[in-house]
Amino acid sequence: MELLVATRNAGKLKEIKRLFSEVGIEAVGLENFPELADVEEDGATFAVNAEKKARTIAAQTGRVTLADDSGLEVEALGGAPGVFSARFAGAGAGDADNNRKLLIELAGVPEEKRRAAFRCVMAYCTPQGACRFFEGTLPGRIIHEPRGGHGFGYDPLFLIPEYGKTLAELPLDVKNRISHRGQALRKVLAYLRKESG
Repeated sequence: MELLVATRNAGKLKEIKRLFSEVGIEAVGLENFPELADVEEDGATFAVNAEKKARTIAAQTGRVTLADDSGLEVEALGGAPGVFSARFAGAGAGDADNNRKLLIELAGVPEEKRRAAFRCVMAYCTPQGACRFFEGTLPGRIIHEPRGGHGFGYDPLFLIPEYGKTLAELPLDVKNRISHRGQALRKVLAYLRKESG
């Protein structure tokens, strides 16, 4: 079975491909559809953005589509960057820019107030417009400087207390097992297995 994933993010697609390959599902990204325009993520919530992407791409391609919107919610920043995680430092900003801005925003914030969570909402939509939603959350803490060479986004700043490591220091299989995206994907897989009966 092949499943279209509405992303051009290579890091995200790699995580999804790895998990889905374990059950014989081939995940393909939007690199196979260069003619499709990017869907603007202008919703106020992760669920709204995920649904907009999945519904739009499914309608344009005639294929069942999985899309996610995910991001970092930092308690001391009132849940920011949230839906603006990818563009926290402005349009066109990269991971390093966003991480730098996060550290500046949290300068002087004590350890006990640096709690954060990664949250992911996945929308699985058919070309006919039916959608289902799956969610995952990973709690952690923002450290003072980046650590680790794996992962992407805010992974080098996001400490998992039980492991004493950042997401960027954990091997991909461990990250997939515990991550917000991994949790949501396992719920998607459980649903697909049930559907295929």
